[in-house]
Amino acid sequence: MPKKNSNKKRFEVLENETIGDCLDRMKKEGYTPVRRAEEPIFKEEVRDGEKVMEPIGSKIVFQGVKQ
Repeated sequence: MPKKNSNKKRFEVLENETIGDCLDRMKKEGYTPVRRAEEPIFKEEVRDGEKVMEPIGSKIVFQGVKQ
C-alpha cells in the first residue's frame, strides 16, 4: 500500500484566540490557508423523554496546505 503524503492540516481557532492569531500559527508551521469553515457545536438535551440536539455555538476551522 502506498504511503499517504499528508500536506494538509486542520487548524481550529482556539478559545481566547483571534482569527489572526490562528493564521499566524499556521504560517509559523509552514501552512497556507486554502479553506475556511464554520462548524456548529451542539448540546444534547433530553426533553419529554426525547433526545434533542440544541445548537450552542460554532467554531472556525481552517484547512491549510504545506508551503
